[in-house]
Order: sequence, then C-alpha cells, then structure tokens
Amino acid sequence: MKLKEIDRTAMQAWSPAQQHPIYLATGTSAQQLDATFSTSASLEIFELDLADPSLDMKSCATFSSAHRYHKLIWGPHSMTSGDRVSGVLIAGGENGNVILYDSAKILDGEAEVIIAQKDKHTGPVRALDVNMFQTNLVASGANESEIYIWDLNNFATPMTPGAKTQPLEDISCIAWNRQVQHILASASPSGRATVWDLRKNEPIIKVTDHNNRMHCSGLAWHPEVATQMVLASEDDRLPVIQMWDLRFASSPLRVLESHTRGILAIAWSMADPELLLSCGKDAKILCSNPNTGEVLYELPTNTQWCFDIQWCPRNPAVLSAASFDGRISVYSIMGGSTDGLRQKQVDQLSSSFGNLDPFGTGQPLPPLQLPQQTAPQSVVLPLKKPPKWIRRPMGASFSFGGKLVTFENSKSPQQPGMEQQQQHPHVYVSQVVTEKEFLARSNQLQEAVQSEGFVSYCQKKIDMALADFERNVWAFLKVNFEEDSRVKYLELLGYRKDDLRKKVNIDCTLQCKVFLPLLLVDFYGIFSLLKAPAESDGSVPNEGDEGQTTEEQFLGETLKDHKKETEDLGSAKTTFNISVSGDVDGLITQALLTGNFESAVDLCLHDNRMADAIILAIAGGQELLSRTQEKYFAKMRSKITRLITAVVTKNWKEIVQSCDLQNWREALAAVLTYARPDEFTALCDLLGSRLENEGDSILQTQACLCYICAGNVDKLVACWTKVQDGNSPLSLQ
Repeated sequence: MKLKEIDRTAMQAWSPAQQHPIYLATGTSAQQLDATFSTSASLEIFELDLADPSLDMKSCATFSSAHRYHKLIWGPHSMTSGDRVSGVLIAGGENGNVILYDSAKILDGEAEVIIAQKDKHTGPVRALDVNMFQTNLVASGANESEIYIWDLNNFATPMTPGAKTQPLEDISCIAWNRQVQHILASASPSGRATVWDLRKNEPIIKVTDHNNRMHCSGLAWHPEVATQMVLASEDDRLPVIQMWDLRFASSPLRVLESHTRGILAIAWSMADPELLLSCGKDAKILCSNPNTGEVLYELPTNTQWCFDIQWCPRNPAVLSAASFDGRISVYSIMGGSTDGLRQKQVDQLSSSFGNLDPFGTGQPLPPLQLPQQTAPQSVVLPLKKPPKWIRRPMGASFSFGGKLVTFENSKSPQQPGMEQQQQHPHVYVSQVVTEKEFLARSNQLQEAVQSEGFVSYCQKKIDMALADFERNVWAFLKVNFEEDSRVKYLELLGYRKDDLRKKVNIDCTLQCKVFLPLLLVDFYGIFSLLKAPAESDGSVPNEGDEGQTTEEQFLGETLKDHKKETEDLGSAKTTFNISVSGDVDGLITQALLTGNFESAVDLCLHDNRMADAIILAIAGGQELLSRTQEKYFAKMRSKITRLITAVVTKNWKEIVQSCDLQNWREALAAVLTYARPDEFTALCDLLGSRLENEGDSILQTQACLCYICAGNVDKLVACWTKVQDGNSPLSLQ
C-alpha cells in the first residue's frame, strides 16, 4: 500500500542503512518537465515519518542547483570514521559531470554544500553505483563506453576498469558485485553486459542475448550468489527479466515474463534474495521471486509509468517509485488499506474548487461524500509468503502422545554446477521421552533456589560426584556462596597459609641444623689451638651431647656478642673514615655527600651491590625506587624473578598471559591473592580462555574453575557443555 507521496519530477536516493532517521533525497530529473514548465533545478531531502498518518513527507532541506540529474545515489562514505556524518550524495549530471554533495551541510541549510565536481565524461552520466565493501569507490558510466572508477578520497584522477568495449555505445546501468568487491558489471541498451575484474584491469566475460532484441534497462547482482545477476529489457517486443549465471553464460538461467510491455527499472532486495522489484511501461510494479518466476505482490498504482524504483536500505519493507506524472510514491509490501489515499484525492479536489458552484451560480456546494463500499475492495493483500526478515527460522509445538513437532527453514548447500534450489521448510516429528532422573534433579534445584540453600545443595553434589572434575567444580561453586571466598579458593587450589607457615618453620630449622655444625668446625678448631694444655686435659663430653652442647654454647655466645656490639654502637663514640678516593666506594661516598642518590644507586648496581642499591633508592624517593627495581629485575634472572616482578609492579596480566599453562593453579592462586577487585574478573576470564583454547582436554576442563572464580556464567556453561556430553539432558541440567 502507499505510505507517502512527493509531488516532484525528480530522481531519488534513499539514505544509507546507518542513517537514522530515514531520509529520501530527490534531484530534479533531466530531460523532463513538470506541469509548470519550470526550468529551475533543486536538490531536496525529505524525512520518512511512518508515525504520521498523512501522505505528505516533511521537507527537511532544499538546495538550489544549477544541474539536472540523470542519476542520484547516497553513499555511506565517512559516516563512521570521517567528518561527513550523513554520508555523501553523488549525482550524475547532463553534461558529463559527477558531483559530490555533503548531505549533512544540506540538512543544516548551508550554502557551500558541493564537496567536489568533475566533468570527465562525454555526455550525460546515466549510471552510478557505490562499492558496498569500499564505500569510497564509486563507478560511473556515460556515452561512448566510458566507465570511470572514482576514489572519493582522491577525486581528481579517476581510473578505468580497462579498455573501452567495441563498438562504442552508451552505458545505461552499472553495478558492483555484492559478494566480490573487485568485480563490476556494466550494460548497454544494445543488450550486451560486460563483467570487469579490477585486479586484472580487463573484462572477464560478456553476456549477450542471442535474440538481439534485448534493450538493457536494468542490471542487478544477486545479493548472496556471486555469479548470478539479472538483466531487464526495455523492448516492448521482449519485456522480460533474464537471470544469468556466469558459470553457464551461454543462455539465461531463467526468464521472467510477468510484464506485458518493456521494463524500465529493477531493484533486488538485499534483505531477501527472493524479492525482485520491477516496473514497466504497462504501469505495473511487480514483486517477483527470481528463483521461481512467481509474482508475489503487485503494487496498486495509477496509469503512469514508473522510471525508477528503489528499496529502502534501513527498512526492508519500504520501497519508492518515481513516475513520469511528477510524483514519487513510497509503498509498503506488507499490505494495508487505500482509504487514506482516496480521501486525500477527494480533499484535493474540494480545495481546488472551494465550496462554491464552479458554473457561476454562487450557490455553495454540499460536502462531497464518498460512495459507500459494499465490499472491502480497498484492502491491499500482502505478500503471498512472509519475507525473510520476519520469517521464523525454526519452531516447535507439542502434540498428543508425547510427540514434538519441529520445523526449520534451513537451506541445503548449493552444489557446483547445479541450479539454485528453492528453499523448502522441513518438518520433523519426534517422540519425547520423560527423563525421571532429570525431573528429580530439577525439583531438587528448584527447592534449593526457593530456600536459598545453595551451600547444602553444592555439598550434596560434592558427596555424589564420581569424577574429580565434577567434585572440583561443585566445590568451587560452593565457595562462591560463602564468605571470604578468595581464601577458600586458595585452599581448594592447595595453598593453606597455616600449612605454608609450618613448612617454612621446618625448613628454617633444618637449615640451622645442617649449616651451623659446618660453621662451628673451623671455630672450635681454632679455639682448641688457643687452649692451655691444662684445660685440654679436662673431661671430654659424651659423643651424643657434643652437637647440642656446642650449638647452645655457640648461639649463646653469639647472641651475647651481638648484644654487646649493639650496645657499643649506641653508647661508644667511635670514629670512622669517610673515604673519597677514586675507587667505587669513594665515588659512592662523594655521591652521597652531594645528595646524588641516583648516581650512588647506579654505582652500586654496577658493582653488583644490589642490597645497597635498594636501600639507597628507598632514601631517594619512590620514583628512584621504581627505576632501581626495574634495573634490578632486568639484571637478576632466576626462576622466580618474573613472579617477584609481578608482585612488585602489580602486573598480573603479564603473568596470566605468559605463564606455562601447566602452572595454571599457581597463576590463579597469584590472581586470587593479589588482584584488585576491578581487575579480578578479567584476569580469571583471560586465564580460562587460554585453558579453553588449548588442545589438551584436561586443561580445557580446568577452564571451568577459572570461570567460576570470575563469576562468568555464560562462559562456564559453554565450557561445561564442551567438555561434557552436550547431548545428554542430565549433563545440560
């Protein structure tokens, strides 16, 4: 049904799909005059407001132009990454000129709206198209087989796809391939279509009708199949649409013969490949299925011919048609009523004559009443089949006896060399089997949710688990509902603080017992030489008590000596030498005396005195300490250097990204211990993703534990389904 109407004799162009609200641009058509015989030209932009029930479209902007147009398109160039937020309007003029307009400036009402203009072509530019992959590339066609490829970023020098086709002829239409970005097709009124490969800079195939009566007025590529396209004929003797497959270019794949007179324009829906619009000299606008040739919808139009028809890129159910009676109409293929259109025509007639008798009697006329319709003839039927964008891809319904009926609209893969098959839905009937164990487990889960007894529920799952993986997962889930979860996660990973403290104490005790006797050997050896002979004749201690007695004596004497030295340092006023010699110590002394901590630290690092460097860096401030730490970590290389670096610099992302996945427990433990709350989830997700993407199935199962720590339910379910039996209802539950 008709939605909107514009009284203009103009070319039309819809705004790109990225543009909101939806606009329709119109440019005064060349070689046509309206009822006022006006010679002026303009470029206007209208807004499509479907909430407004009237047929009028709101005019948002008007620009007085010195050109009339043969073709008008609206490209999305620079909408997302450039300054032109509304895209670029590209117009083909009468004198071989290609003009670029800034649509945003037109909407703002500015005077300087032309971006660039080139008069490169010979004759009028009747064909334009924008590359949907590289929106800065525009193809144009004119007389004498001229085809140019324009780069909107460098508009000065266009390129050609190859040598001109012979004999020279007009280019009536041009189109970029919808699947392969470097393929371009052009057609001429003689019925010859040429396919160009821009990488080879030459034509790769030519399609010609053997009847030699094909006056090509329209060309369109298949939205999904790269090798198929349609050609429309303007000749009244052959009013057909031919569907070609370039793999079998000897004859058309299918011929649509729905029109009775020549076809003036075609448009293929990008949202549904089974919708092809065509308008012709028989004053019909048809929507056909090019795969079957069936007419799905016929738009109710007047008796005037339509010379241009286009789909709306943003709203796939809306289309527009420009007719020779000076009107652009906007339609919907979803059906509706035409009562509003008929009432508007009556109102226009009444406003033209007024309420007085046109024959001069001076008597007022009664209000014009519409005749009552005995049958709902004004209702326009919608499409015979739902379009792709509202078609359900699948569905299901239960039936008697525990049966489940499902359907799906999956398309079977097309075989090479085979004609494209029509998509048929498939219906499946299956028997539903009741899983009693599954229902019992579902009831238990429902009770746990209602009573909020998640901890006890997880504990039951732990007790019932048969595999270690399942037991670990439920243990981690249980901790998720308890307080102080990070500490308990560490305990599940095998890191208990009490156990670690005991291990450290035991290790220190063993170290003392091993190394102290070795140190005491030399001490007592020297001491025995200094003894008096009388003292050496004393009693000898027992062999079993020798080690313990010696250690106690040594430790006692050492502690006494250390205490005495400490007291002496605090009380005695001893003197020391401040050396400023040329060696390292002297240079460090000079740096300290002048307050140059950085030089002192560098000297200590150079002399491998790391402890002195760190102590001095602390005195020199936080910035110097940070630089010293970096130099220390760069110089010292050991097994735990990178771990110490991460602890000091708090760079845990590097550890998670670079650690050996066999040490995933250690990495997760470090994150649990040190990571801040704002980065904890992302780090656990990162470690889980690494484990999940690893080829080892055992590591993939451990990714679930990382996702539990992160609280990422979606990834946990996906990973669980991957490592478990995804077809079993019990495992999915």
